[in-house]
Amino acid sequence: MKSNRLWYTLFLAPAILIFLLVFGFPVVNVIFTSFFDYKINQPMKFIGFDNYIALFSDKAFLISAKNTIIWVVLQGTVHVILGVAVALVLSHKPFGWKIVRTSYMIPIIISSAARAMLLLYVFNPQMGLVNSLFKMLGFENFSLNWYYDPSTSFWTVTSGWLFFASLITIIVMAEIATIPQSLYDAAKIDGASKLQTDLFVVLPLLRNVIGISVILAATSMLKEFELIFLTTNGGPNDTNLNLPLYLYKEAMMLNNYGYANSIGTLLIFLGLILIFTITKLFRFGQSDV
Repeated sequence: MKSNRLWYTLFLAPAILIFLLVFGFPVVNVIFTSFFDYKINQPMKFIGFDNYIALFSDKAFLISAKNTIIWVVLQGTVHVILGVAVALVLSHKPFGWKIVRTSYMIPIIISSAARAMLLLYVFNPQMGLVNSLFKMLGFENFSLNWYYDPSTSFWTVTSGWLFFASLITIIVMAEIATIPQSLYDAAKIDGASKLQTDLFVVLPLLRNVIGISVILAATSMLKEFELIFLTTNGGPNDTNLNLPLYLYKEAMMLNNYGYANSIGTLLIFLGLILIFTITKLFRFGQSDV
């Protein structure tokens, strides 16, 4: 037994070392420098919690924090519910289900840049698909500048993440495929309809995978950058600013690395709290039996 443990340790050591070098050290460095007035080509000056105090009186930070929280909640609820619902429907193999399943892979495999360019075309105020459709139907008043009108911009950006529901669908469908047929047969013998079987037999068995999907969906929004940067760059008037984009602007555009790292530190702890809460909520590893 001791010999096996030694071998396990030896095999894991390179991976752990790489993890510490690539991830652990940068995280420690981010947290450490968040307590300094840190700018490139200038001496670092220790300022304690001044960066964190300044954050909570910073209007742009408060807007970006609010937007990030809203998007995390929407991604972790609406998109997961939509993905699970579609997976349950496709699990019954309706007509054309294979085509739908395959098409659901397309948003996952294309790059963020390509997806952003596609969305900019769809919502283009002059020749975009959405405005063209409204004009064709006679609703010219609904032809808007979707990304740059403050009244519609936030939800237009939000619609760009609906693709994530397709990833949830694929994950949940894979889990549904592992459920024994005998459970479906038993439910049918008991007189359960397909809807009742889905609600009272299938869904409880999907608890762990749904929990993992919520973690994937919610935490993905804590690091979302490309789509916002390429479509609106946080505008208009910071309407679509989120924490990763605000961090980028403070570090790369304003050379304010200490302040940016305080935002990064808050993101790290927010992610850990989010994962811990979801794990407890879904009680991973505990049996319902």
